[in-house]
Amino acid sequence: MTIKRFEDIDAWKESRELVKLVYDAISASGRFQKDFRLVNQIQGAAVSSMSNIAEGFSRKSNKEFIQYLFISKSSAAEVQSQLYVALDQKYISKELFEQIYNQAEKVSRMNSGFIKYLNSQLSKPNQPN
Repeated sequence: MTIKRFEDIDAWKESRELVKLVYDAISASGRFQKDFRLVNQIQGAAVSSMSNIAEGFSRKSNKEFIQYLFISKSSAAEVQSQLYVALDQKYISKELFEQIYNQAEKVSRMNSGFIKYLNSQLSKPNQPN
């Protein structure tokens, strides 16, 4: 499949799902909603994961795109770390923690796979037309 728009990227689709899960978890817990600092941090990290895939794609250079995919991957890890705070404060259940944590892990794995693929394209010699 040819990727023509960032919306075609599977990792972006999965990061969009991560954003939805994070926002839904916050909406479902009044106590969570009141923890403004944590809410801003975890929402920001989730949105950053999604946005960096789109931004990197727009750079039109595999080398630059890879840098943005690493940022997206780091943001997904940040979501995972902040989930522990939400769990420890009993803002979310263990089941919801696992669901969102696993979604962040999926995004991270997909970014890693994409990075590996793009790196393999960088090391190929230019093919004549």
